Amino acid sequence: MQEQISVTGMILKAEPVGEYDRRVVILTRERGKIAAFARGARKQGSRLLASTNPFCFGQFRLYEGRSAYGITETSISNYFEGFRENFEAACYGMYFLEMMDYYTRENSDEKEMLKLLYQSLRALLHKGLSNRLIRYIFEIKALSINGEYPGLPGREQPYLPGAVYAVNFIVDSSIEKLYTFNVTEQVLSELSEISDIYRKRFMDRKMKSLEILSEIQC
Repeated sequence: MQEQISVTGMILKAEPVGEYDRRVVILTRERGKIAAFARGARKQGSRLLASTNPFCFGQFRLYEGRSAYGITETSISNYFEGFRENFEAACYGMYFLEMMDYYTRENSDEKEMLKLLYQSLRALLHKGLSNRLIRYIFEIKALSINGEYPGLPGREQPYLPGAVYAVNFIVDSSIEKLYTFNVTEQVLSELSEISDIYRKRFMDRKMKSLEILSEIQC
């Protein structure tokens, strides 16, 4: 009998395999990013049908195969169902998932990245926060956690004090405190500029979800 393990994580993406199976990528607390197969998950009535979709967060019971894991059981604590009623927030959420799939690695310590992803998705469903601000906080903090934050980009005109304070707060604060502030439209514009510079410098591929976001915001 194959030995099984239990991991806590979130499904970053899911794709069909064969007639009834599904392959998922899970960002886990214990083993970083892993690929797993859910046999029969696309069959009507399967107990894995609802729990192997993007955004599902909870516990996954796995057995380890030669090249991937297999899912035997799930216990989902948050489906992030609010995204079904908020298309724009869902687009931001898909971008966050895609970015985490890009940034994280197997067998790496990704606990902070998983925590950032979870808290950022929760923030998107909080009506008092700007989705744009959440995005820039998420992007800058992900760079910082990944050890790639180089300091503020240089430019001829100094950044607004509010923008400098906001970036320093994002980099230095715990993830639990990230989404506790708002900024003016001018500061938000500068955060957008800073985040764009970082993204173009450190990410070597275009995100499909980001292209969709750009289209709906035109």
